[in-house]
Amino acid sequence: MNQTESRPEHDAHAPDHPPHAGSVDPQPAYSQSVHPLPQDAAQLTRKLRRAGTIAIAIAVLIAVTGIGIRLLQARQIAQWTNAQAVPTVAVITPQRGVTDQQTVLPGDVQAWYEAPIYARVNGYLKDWYFDYGAHVKKGQVLATIDAPDLDAELAAAVANLKAAGAQVGVRDAEMQFARTTYIRWRDSPKGVVSEQEQESKKADFNSAQASYNAAEATVTADQGVVDRLRALERYKRLVAPFDGVVTARNTDIGALINAGSGAGGGSAPQLFRVADLHEMRVFVQVPQQISAGIHVGLSADMYVPQYPQRIFKATVATTSESINRAARTLLVELHADNGDAVLDPGMYAEVHFQLPGNPNIVRIPTSALLFREDGIQVAVLGAGDRVQLRSVTLGRNLGTETEVLNGLSVTDPVIDSPPDSLATGDLVRVAGGTGAVVGTGAVGGTLASGLGSSSPAERAAGDSIARIN
Repeated sequence: MNQTESRPEHDAHAPDHPPHAGSVDPQPAYSQSVHPLPQDAAQLTRKLRRAGTIAIAIAVLIAVTGIGIRLLQARQIAQWTNAQAVPTVAVITPQRGVTDQQTVLPGDVQAWYEAPIYARVNGYLKDWYFDYGAHVKKGQVLATIDAPDLDAELAAAVANLKAAGAQVGVRDAEMQFARTTYIRWRDSPKGVVSEQEQESKKADFNSAQASYNAAEATVTADQGVVDRLRALERYKRLVAPFDGVVTARNTDIGALINAGSGAGGGSAPQLFRVADLHEMRVFVQVPQQISAGIHVGLSADMYVPQYPQRIFKATVATTSESINRAARTLLVELHADNGDAVLDPGMYAEVHFQLPGNPNIVRIPTSALLFREDGIQVAVLGAGDRVQLRSVTLGRNLGTETEVLNGLSVTDPVIDSPPDSLATGDLVRVAGGTGAVVGTGAVGGTLASGLGSSSPAERAAGDSIARIN
């Protein structure tokens, strides 16, 4: 308010009596009207100050609350992200191995005896008498060979033997004459014959005796040649070495026959093959891992594709008592009766062994195996839901399951179908169990409502400001 407006107002409130003479007013009356200090202005100032203080406090509270909420949300989001990164796994319990181990191995069926028949003489096949599948007896003639060269050699050898025999007679006569002459000269009276002549007759006798001995040796040698050729003559007849069945015939009438066999680098063909089928030998290569359960007298069931519904009984007769270095297997020979002649040599057979079970062996699904650089491993759930990788030794493959010989027990919780990236010490969450803690309350609500939504504290602060205004 200006002075012109305040003065009349002041005059209206001035007293009627004049001021005392000589009195001095310390402040003119109009100075109070120039700088008034009304009570409502002071109150307004105090209100404004109080409102400003409250506004600043609320702003600080909002800022602190917002920062705290943001930090809490960030920590919860990190926890939720880490929880989502923990793999969920299924845990199984290993099963004990079967009481009796039924091991199925391939077998090779062979005849009790089986002999290839080769020619011992050169010539031409004159005739054969038994074909494939023929049952023969020991000594029966299978075929005959025409060997003209051998016949000529034998005739010449016989002639040489006769000539040598004649020479023996000549040498014997000469020896007898020389002996008589020597005896006559030896027994003559002294002085009738000289010592020199007597010694000459003795030398003639010794020479005649040596010639006789040489002739006899020639006869013996020629007799050996004849015997050898006559022995070869017997090989012109191919005979069965034992009772059996003719399983092969690789020649025909008029075919050129070369002596020898295909063994040892020979090139002569196999003419016949004879097998004894009254009982069969079955050879099985048993892995070293289970060879300890194989012993003489162990029974086995044998199956062949031709008779899928029939079980053939076989018994372990012997083993090689040596492990094959290349295959690490033990050669086992079984004997199977073949009285009805249904088993043939060369058959493939499945041999089922019933071996005693090992109580320390456990079974797990093949899906639980991990193939690593260190070998085959299994993931086991440890304390605090932490993973432990264990190296194991496998046994038989049972299809969907496999045997574990070492490295596991029936009390170990095994992780089925573990991720390939799983390592020792990793945290996992067990499906259907407690597993790792996953935040789903505050974090889930925060994520569902959005990070930019206002909190209750923010809304309360806004209401306070509105009330102040």
